[in-house]
Amino acid sequence: MDNRAEIREFLASRRAKITPEQVGLPAGTGLRRVPGLRREEVAVLAGVSTDWYVRLEKGHIDGVSDDVLDAVARALHLDDAERLHLFNLARAAKPQRANRTRRTPPALHDSVRRVIDAMSTPAFVRNGRLDVLAINTLGRALYAPVFEDPTRPANMARFCFLDPASQTFYPDWAQVARATVAVLRAAAGRDPHDRDLTDLVGELATRSDVFRTEWASHNVTLHQHGHKHFQHPIVGRIDVTFDSMPLPADPGLTLTAYSTEPGSPSEQALNLLASWTAPGEQPNPTRTGETTR
Repeated sequence: MDNRAEIREFLASRRAKITPEQVGLPAGTGLRRVPGLRREEVAVLAGVSTDWYVRLEKGHIDGVSDDVLDAVARALHLDDAERLHLFNLARAAKPQRANRTRRTPPALHDSVRRVIDAMSTPAFVRNGRLDVLAINTLGRALYAPVFEDPTRPANMARFCFLDPASQTFYPDWAQVARATVAVLRAAAGRDPHDRDLTDLVGELATRSDVFRTEWASHNVTLHQHGHKHFQHPIVGRIDVTFDSMPLPADPGLTLTAYSTEPGSPSEQALNLLASWTAPGEQPNPTRTGETTR
């Protein structure tokens, strides 16, 4: 991915979202060619010259100090995810980072696999391109439709955009699609030279109009905590809270665990699913209505 183009399009997309009134500037007269702030207005708010900001928005970000990036982030009202993305883009622009080789995927420690296997709730480990690298038994039962595709590792982004079953599995599919793209966009900002991620983005952009449109929005997310909703083919509706955390010993990998409200129908549904995945049981969680063990 072209780092300069990423910087230019990200900053321009954030600038377009803010009106002069939102930042205390007069609206001025005359028709604006584009929505949002002008470059010179961002420069004023950030305390830099217009020429300097224009150069920055063209992608010349290498060597820019953290203080200046912070000033630009404040001027554009960036949230935490967007601010981190801007800093990642700046870090990736440094020449010594420009390694375009296909890298060896980060290894997952066996101890992490043992941890998620011991968890009583659905849990899995993914990388930045949303490959599922490890998942416990209950997690796999919950995500049974994702694993219908024999390709390994299973990929949640490919399932979301290329498998029609995802639109039934996720009751709020449009929201899931936006979040999926935002996670991939953030990963691309951390490492624009990750060829495996670039290949996936290219595949999805070629095959999915929705993905292509969402990718062009340049939205990013930290995706650390929130709620997810599933329409499971066997136990029906399941609403969970998710918590995600990076694995310091396994750079680039994230552990995600789900939980349900105590006493809720979702907890009961998850407990039922867990009973079918207990040792000695033979669940077939792929067809609605099949409960034969």
